[in-house]
Amino acid sequence: MGIDAASKERVAIVTGASRGLGKAIARCLLEAGWTVVGNGRDPSALKEMRDQLNGHAQLRTLAGDITNYPHLRSLVDTAEGLGCLRLVVNNAGALGPTPLPRLADLPTDALEALFRVNTIAPLRLIQLALPSISRHHGTIVNVSSDAAIESYSGWGAYGTTKSALEKLTSVFAIESPEVRFYALDPGDMRTDMQQAACPGEDISDRQDPVHVAPAVLRLLTGDFPPGRYKANEVLAM
Repeated sequence: MGIDAASKERVAIVTGASRGLGKAIARCLLEAGWTVVGNGRDPSALKEMRDQLNGHAQLRTLAGDITNYPHLRSLVDTAEGLGCLRLVVNNAGALGPTPLPRLADLPTDALEALFRVNTIAPLRLIQLALPSISRHHGTIVNVSSDAAIESYSGWGAYGTTKSALEKLTSVFAIESPEVRFYALDPGDMRTDMQQAACPGEDISDRQDPVHVAPAVLRLLTGDFPPGRYKANEVLAM
């Protein structure tokens, strides 16, 4: 089954789409009629995602590392080949060393590696996608964290990379006003990353990503100025 004409008008790239919030966002977009190009590092996790989504005709998946520039180029080329690239969701990210270390104990090479995943890779993807996104007056959503603006012990490395991503988001919004740039803080969720940050802790009280993902659709359909938003506030508007 091919991709229908309506879906070709709305193509999105979602990184980290094989699990957690990325998978939930991809599902929301597909159900809303978007064509989605999803990225993930684990081919088996991507296959499981496709199976769970019942082989959506509008879904394409590419396994690869977002720190690999040719892989990012392939994501954009694939999306552009499917229709009008109107959305990029930079969701993929890394937590860094665990247990979460104090800054005094943080290996600087670990911070460099974290910046490559959480800041530089999203920047590169935006740079590659921006010509198409600009032409179609589209949207960039960079998934952030409260650690970008709040200070928590152990979260210095992760929070610093997300602070940098938010600064990129706000400057892009000024430099490319034809595109809507959002930094989205999803809040605490019941994800593998949250569990890794809290080893041995019961996180069953955290939000399920499926309840957070609709915030992206709300940003797309609502009249939200570019900026930083908390998912729960977006959904309440």
